Amino acid sequence: MVRPAPVPRRGLAVKLLLVEDEPRVAEIVRRGLTEEGHQVDLCTAGRAATQQARDIDYDVIVLDWMLPDVDGLAVLRQWRESGLRTPVLMLTARGQVGERVAGLKAGADDYLVKPFDFSELLARLEALHRRGSGQIELRSAGDVQLDGRRRTLVCGDAHIALTPREYALCQEFFAHVGDVLSRSHLIAAVWGTNYDGDPNVLDVYVGYLRGKLARIASTRTGIKAVRGVGFRLQVDEG
Repeated sequence: MVRPAPVPRRGLAVKLLLVEDEPRVAEIVRRGLTEEGHQVDLCTAGRAATQQARDIDYDVIVLDWMLPDVDGLAVLRQWRESGLRTPVLMLTARGQVGERVAGLKAGADDYLVKPFDFSELLARLEALHRRGSGQIELRSAGDVQLDGRRRTLVCGDAHIALTPREYALCQEFFAHVGDVLSRSHLIAAVWGTNYDGDPNVLDVYVGYLRGKLARIASTRTGIKAVRGVGFRLQVDEG
């Protein structure tokens, strides 16, 4: 069993993929992490998770070893062979030393055996995120930079702080400068693949980002709407 989550404490928001097919464990972990302020997408099968982790830029992945179609170890190997470097914590009932070693050799960054305490899971995930978050500290679009360490927009001496949602949306735009990103892609990347709320929330947050970009003096970088498709982060070279 999974011991209940403690009283929530708000920290740095983390975007996670939870790959777990046991409904009770999946719901307890998903609910606990969401209450902590983290964004959680849930996959219950290995093949779907294999592709989803490549399509969406997650901060951390929680991967169960025993899945109904492809075992977690095979999924992990495919990720690492394809170049995916997202930190992975393996969550499983397998507790033998040899099995833990096999998981680590396949590319797992950490290992937690069921039953586990939620507070330990949370601490391990946040530690993995801290270690991995320094991999890409700065992204640029024209004269504007996205500072991943401070979660701010920077242009010259100007710095503008971003909320967790704004930062997640910025990550997608700055990772694909000049590319048209569909509304469905942006909503899945920022609000999760399980999001079923008002899709107009995307327009609201794009508006927030446009306002913050406009507040940076001399910027030539802006978010343009592409009718019927989505949005594009565009740099005016003129």
